[in-house]
Amino acid sequence: MIGKGRKGWNRTLFEILVMLAGLFALNTIILLIAGAPPIEAFKYLFQGSLGSWIKIGQVLTGWIPLTLCACGLVFSFRVGLWNIGVEGQVLAGAVCATAVLRLGTDGGAPSLMLVMAFLGGVLGGSLWAVLAGVLKTKGGVNEIFGGLGLNFVAQGITLWLIFGPWKRPGIASMSGTEVFPKALWLPAIQGLRINPGGLALTVGVILLTGWMLRQTRLGLALKGIGSNPRAAYLHGLKPQRYFIVAMALAGACAGMAGAFQVTGVYHRLIPSISSNYGYLALLVVMLAGFRLGWSPAIAFFFVSLNVGSIQLPMMLQVDSSLSGIIQGTFVLAALLLYAWRRKRKGTEP
Repeated sequence: MIGKGRKGWNRTLFEILVMLAGLFALNTIILLIAGAPPIEAFKYLFQGSLGSWIKIGQVLTGWIPLTLCACGLVFSFRVGLWNIGVEGQVLAGAVCATAVLRLGTDGGAPSLMLVMAFLGGVLGGSLWAVLAGVLKTKGGVNEIFGGLGLNFVAQGITLWLIFGPWKRPGIASMSGTEVFPKALWLPAIQGLRINPGGLALTVGVILLTGWMLRQTRLGLALKGIGSNPRAAYLHGLKPQRYFIVAMALAGACAGMAGAFQVTGVYHRLIPSISSNYGYLALLVVMLAGFRLGWSPAIAFFFVSLNVGSIQLPMMLQVDSSLSGIIQGTFVLAALLLYAWRRKRKGTEP
């Protein structure tokens, strides 16, 4: 699962370039079948995502939670766990951040409340992930099934809060809870929707994740257990303990993403607060070869595609489902690339 030095980086770069070339050819065929000129479509995709500072701001706003989720997943993948429950961990973080901000709506120290909201998100996401880890280590529940089950539970709790205890006065709808006062919004650059604080936090998490994985005893232990749990155990490591630690770190990053969605994007809790960034982050990390290094760049590419694809129905009068089909090809590419890696790894001497 884990590559080795420069050779691993070059291999990942080669795989990404092959995948991009294949995707370009496949999407060209799809656009031709749909009756859309490919060159025009790709131009609008670019203009719709990076054609102005406002568009770039929209891309960066999506890049922040997706990259945070990807950073967390690197920890769980490094120790050999499939943390499918990252989507639920985002929701848990969003719920806890909302709970904190609801205490501060009467005013007073909004900056402190924002910090507390992020800490609440980190705690909520971490505890939700640890629950999946405990189910695996103590209950023998596969982390994939445990994570999926907890995703449904987290979604159910979110809906219950929106339509129940946290509903707007006299209104309970899919639009979410009451919007928080602007004092409790994460500050953004006027007109661009760029959150400097969110960007700084994300860059800091990327650097901290890289340092922990490469320079600390914890990172070495996670790598050793992920490569060979039995050998790691014989060398004195306790895999089950590190499973919990890795899940806690993954959940903390996902919970941070949930807190950002509440404080910096929607300014309230809504049913789709995660925007499926948890599931998308799984594909990002898979395409990055389960490495941190390429994950931020691939996350930026995915969000650019999401933002830019909105232009296709408007500018080319094609069906709006076409953008979904194009994004679906990336999902298919991620799965094929993963299968190719598994097969090639099995044939390597």
